[in-house]
Amino acid sequence: MSTAAPAGALPEAGNGPTPLLERMRAQPRLPLIIGGAALVAAAAAFMLWSRGPDYKVLYTNVSDRDGGAIIASLQQMNVPYKFAEGGGAILIAGDKVAETRLKLAAQGLPKAGGVGFELMDNQKFGTSQFAEQVNYQRGLEGELARSIESIGAIESARVHLALPKPSLFVRDQKKPSASVVLALTRGRSIDEGQVSAIVHMISSSVPDLDAKSVTVVDQRGNLLSSARGTDRGLDVSQLKYTQEIEQGYIRRIEAILQPIVGANNVRAQVAADIDFSVVEHTDEKYKPNQDPTQIAIRSQQSSESAQHGGGQPGGVPGALSNQPPVNPTAPIVGPRAPNAPGTPPAPGTPGAPGAPGAAGATTGTAPTGPSSTRKDTTTNYELDRTIRHVQQSAGGVKRLSVAVVVNNRDAADASGKTASRALTPGELEQIRNLAKEAMGFSQERGDSLNVVNSAFARDADSAPAPEVPFWRDRENVDLAKTAGQYLLYALLALFAWFAVLRPLMRRHLAPPAAPAAAEAPAFVAAAEPDPNAPSPEESMREREANRRKADMEYAHQAADKDPKMVAALIQHWMNNDE
Repeated sequence: MSTAAPAGALPEAGNGPTPLLERMRAQPRLPLIIGGAALVAAAAAFMLWSRGPDYKVLYTNVSDRDGGAIIASLQQMNVPYKFAEGGGAILIAGDKVAETRLKLAAQGLPKAGGVGFELMDNQKFGTSQFAEQVNYQRGLEGELARSIESIGAIESARVHLALPKPSLFVRDQKKPSASVVLALTRGRSIDEGQVSAIVHMISSSVPDLDAKSVTVVDQRGNLLSSARGTDRGLDVSQLKYTQEIEQGYIRRIEAILQPIVGANNVRAQVAADIDFSVVEHTDEKYKPNQDPTQIAIRSQQSSESAQHGGGQPGGVPGALSNQPPVNPTAPIVGPRAPNAPGTPPAPGTPGAPGAPGAAGATTGTAPTGPSSTRKDTTTNYELDRTIRHVQQSAGGVKRLSVAVVVNNRDAADASGKTASRALTPGELEQIRNLAKEAMGFSQERGDSLNVVNSAFARDADSAPAPEVPFWRDRENVDLAKTAGQYLLYALLALFAWFAVLRPLMRRHLAPPAAPAAAEAPAFVAAAEPDPNAPSPEESMREREANRRKADMEYAHQAADKDPKMVAALIQHWMNNDE
């Protein structure tokens, strides 16, 4: 019994926890169970992730101070949050965005952007006019800053307005001015168009503010508004418009000539003289009517007077001429007395015709009485009046100067080699006519066109490079390096499969070992007795010896691996024997 006990106890000592490899050998399905469990865990994690909240943006482009205050408020309200875009945006669950914004707005968050016209809501009674003007200016500056900050590339903005006090005298009136300081988002920039938009927005929001009186500066101190024009008053938009006009003519000329001479055989340059002046002309002309039938009478005035009978006093002024006329009497036939009234004086006597002092005397028959007639007529005619009001818009083309260079043609000579030849005069004239039509040539405008035919010079870069062997070609070398890397990765993968993974899988997934080969001859012997086979007793003793040998080997291995456990086992046996 004492000798059999150790033989039977050694296997019991080995019933402790076996290594993982021995367990996997004993249970071939264990890797499949572990893989299935991992797959189920991954599916569960995916379901939980998909059922997570859909985060949406709460605020973007907030300052560090406002961001810290917002996060503190979210922590107090137990609202989960996360950051995006390098901390420039705060995200929360999509179904809580509106509610959270209202709660944060009640707390006055975010505070960036300054104050606006809400300063005018809580005006105290008795506020002075100066304080009201200052609050109005602060509110206007805050509203403008908020509008500018709504642009994506601008993180923050400050607006300073200089509003002079209005005056009743024209000579004392001053124009307002403004300055803007922009803080751009990291890695972003604004172009001239956006600067011009900011300037025009501010000038349109402040009364009597000229766009030239607005200055825009960025956070680095760069003057952005200076690029809007030059010292001569040229606007960048005008220069850009001129370049667009010139490039448009260049594209039109090259597009019409490329099908004839080739894509890379024509070059064109255009210099456009653009008139940006705005002319307003008013003309008023008067001229007489050319057609008499179309004469129009504006006004006509006539006066007429007539007088008949009633002699007028005449003669030499004096007493005789002031005498009343003599009473008329019937004519008497016969000689009259020399001094009778109505008898003409004798010739040579005073008062006779031709005698001295006979002025004012009458001769002949008696006058019948004076008669006068007068007629005045004034007629005013209408004159033609032409008023012409002409306003010429800016941007008209005053003159075009075009230069076109055409390359020589490539033609085969008598030997069959390709040679360059100049264009014929007919071909040049055809190209010149096409260029005129493409540019809209106008002789009255003073346009000029110059077409030159010349061989294009080949640059060193465009010259054909010497042929390089394929093993020295840089592209082939890079391709070989890339292929070598992938080939190395493939070899490493094959080595890991055949040297590590495949043997492990064979060990873990191998079927259980067949029964001992020593037992098989017993059954065979039972079926077919072999005269040379040992007897059953000898076979039993042999099996017993093999078993003891195996137990001893196991005991030696156990003693080498864990001597403490063997010592404890022997002490246990000794206690049991006692």
